Amino acid sequence: MINSHDILETISMIDNENLDVRTITMGISLLDCIDSDIDKACDKIYDKICRYAKDLVKTGEDISKDYGIPIIHKRISVTPIALVAAACPTKNPVKFAKTLDKASKTVGVNFVGGYSSLVHKGFAPGDYALIESIPEALSVTDNVCSSVNVGSTKTGINMDAVAKMGRIIKATAEETKDRDCIGAAKLVVFCNAPEDNPFMAGAFHGTGEPDCVINVGVSGPGVVRAALSKAGDCNITEVADIVKRTAFKITRAGQLVAQEAAKRLCVPFGILDLSLAPTPAVGDSVAYILEEMGLEQCGAHGTTACLALLNDAVKKGGAMASSHVGGLSGAFIPVTEDAGMIEAARSKALSIVKLEAMTSVCSVGLDMIAIPGDTSADVISGIIADEAAIGMVNTKTTAVRLIPAIGKKVGDELNFGGLLGGGPVMEVNTKSPAKLIARGGRIPAPLQSLKN
Repeated sequence: MINSHDILETISMIDNENLDVRTITMGISLLDCIDSDIDKACDKIYDKICRYAKDLVKTGEDISKDYGIPIIHKRISVTPIALVAAACPTKNPVKFAKTLDKASKTVGVNFVGGYSSLVHKGFAPGDYALIESIPEALSVTDNVCSSVNVGSTKTGINMDAVAKMGRIIKATAEETKDRDCIGAAKLVVFCNAPEDNPFMAGAFHGTGEPDCVINVGVSGPGVVRAALSKAGDCNITEVADIVKRTAFKITRAGQLVAQEAAKRLCVPFGILDLSLAPTPAVGDSVAYILEEMGLEQCGAHGTTACLALLNDAVKKGGAMASSHVGGLSGAFIPVTEDAGMIEAARSKALSIVKLEAMTSVCSVGLDMIAIPGDTSADVISGIIADEAAIGMVNTKTTAVRLIPAIGKKVGDELNFGGLLGGGPVMEVNTKSPAKLIARGGRIPAPLQSLKN
């Protein structure tokens, strides 16, 4: 039976509390596009993306109109391009990036993810060339996103890749310094990267996925905060229960959109990602949820505990509402994309040290953080290594998306606009890990990896 109260509540969530479906992401396998002739491979890639995704944007818009649920982005993820590029080792992989960008513009999507490499245990053919090409690829394209997986609980951490990615992040920022270093905002370094993540910049289509699939990411931090505000002075157990019930309602809206999109596009429904993804809009902030729980400001002592409660409750409530849950699922803490995080960073209540602690319980990691432009590549690699270690030991996904703000110092501002937002350049510990990074090799997998 349809409950009129539930209908009115959902309408209020959309109109007043920033409830939206953040993305419909179509995953497309490019394995059948591999060719030793790079021009033929690129033609196949362009044709396949345009064939599969030609109706993706229109379908999202139609569903949004039919059900009244805002769908913010329509995106595509593809097979890690390093696998495709391995067949033509003498050619510059940037041609693949340009092909992805062209195809994304033809079908009208916001982003395409998958200019990626998986090197958690070592480098295979195609990996070196693709990683070295990332700065150029992200500087000459608009919609392409890149990711590199450098570690996992099962394999340990590839420290040679960690060292390389410190240099690549710095070079990518340099290549786009005339655009507030935006290239680095489209590059993420993972440990335990999921193969079905619909969110950028880390989306790629895993080799175990179907030929084509629809993955959906929901979002509603404003809804959760409003629910807690209405509840008033309740104890922390009741707070967790409110978050669970609210996450269930948010996820049901996402499940409806996911199933409808899959049906209309005639492709399988993959997963629903439960992550609360914030935006720079006031009222649509994960930080504000934590403050509603009782913190003076995000970053205060107690922040990690509040975030742990939030992440767990979102998963418990959302898992009951969807037939297939995957991706990252939890709560994102991207500094420049979250109005409350931006405020906390500006007031110095929130530091990178505190953010690192928070990543042990959030859904991803150190995300969208602007750092001084003169930060060394070794320091960036050290940050990546620390974050990968948290993911490896805790059997969770962690990631680093840092933006070295070339020509800027602590307290200066970057402004990307849109969902990427903007914010202050944050202070970094500059004591050098250079000797550690130069050792190379692989940090062995932890004992908990031996589960067979």
